[in-house]
Amino acid sequence: MATIKVKGMSCNHCVMAVTKALNEIDGIKDAKVDLQKGEATFEQVMPVNMNIVKERIKKAGYEVV
Repeated sequence: MATIKVKGMSCNHCVMAVTKALNEIDGIKDAKVDLQKGEATFEQVMPVNMNIVKERIKKAGYEVV
């Protein structure tokens, strides 16, 4: 499991947007976003470029810290 910090989330819509962005990346499954902790965890079924993860989250309107 990989864990990343996500900045800018404030509600369940934010959680859904980040979860959707992560689940759309090839190689990621079971993305879970914790609003209280401000972090996302996911399983990598194959190596995933973390720059792609950051880019997708940024595109959804949030920031990886």
